[in-house]
Amino acid sequence: MAYTLTVANQKGGVGKTTTVINLGAALAEKGHRILLVDMDPQGGLSTSMGVESYFLDKTIYQVLTDGRTKLQDVIIQVREKIFVAPANIDLSAAEMELVSAIAREYILRDSLKAILPNYDFILIDTPPSLGLLTINALVAAKGVIIPLQCEYLAFRALRILLETIKKVKARLNRGLRIIGILPTMYDSRLTHSKEVLDEIRSIFGPLVFNTVVKKSVKFAEAPVAKMPILEYAPQHDGAEAYRKLAEEVLNVIQSKPQGQGG
Repeated sequence: MAYTLTVANQKGGVGKTTTVINLGAALAEKGHRILLVDMDPQGGLSTSMGVESYFLDKTIYQVLTDGRTKLQDVIIQVREKIFVAPANIDLSAAEMELVSAIAREYILRDSLKAILPNYDFILIDTPPSLGLLTINALVAAKGVIIPLQCEYLAFRALRILLETIKKVKARLNRGLRIIGILPTMYDSRLTHSKEVLDEIRSIFGPLVFNTVVKKSVKFAEAPVAKMPILEYAPQHDGAEAYRKLAEEVLNVIQSKPQGQGG
């Protein structure tokens, strides 16, 4: 049965989509079957993996809203061991349509049940908001990874996300676990980046991954080539960072929940 991970942060531009794609690619390198679920109406994950989702008749939007489309009907294989459930701008209407739906927070979770045996890991990308799409992704998950840009304003916004995760865990998904906080877009030349990283580690301690993803233009170039950075520049520091992250994630999943991650 697949282990479902949601990558979430209500702040945009912190590396959520990059993390879903490249953590998925790193896990696939280890032989795991991976499903990437695009829950962002911008469809960045889909496009970055070579899926032209704007031309598709059925996407994750229909799965969530029409009551007939099954998740397996929209999944597209993009690599030997990587599959994508795509999204496009239609998904932006789902927030409004789900408001009146029965058990609206559980729709994604229930949609995933039938395909859980088909994959080892399901990774869910989320929009830059804490609306119903993100709530669905958190309710569907066993674990959540929080990419956190090494900048002060991004750090401040973390408190709101942690409060939301706490409420989801208490009311909707008691099994939800914070797998870790991933420092992203780190620039070792900047004192500010170092200070923010030090503060993150001092406050959250072992909940922060040892892996730090450094800022690099390669992360912007890889989606243009429709590739994870592990394919586009396999020896690059960014590719190695996500391979190390995959190791850390596997170790955390296999360990007992503790502290804030429990």
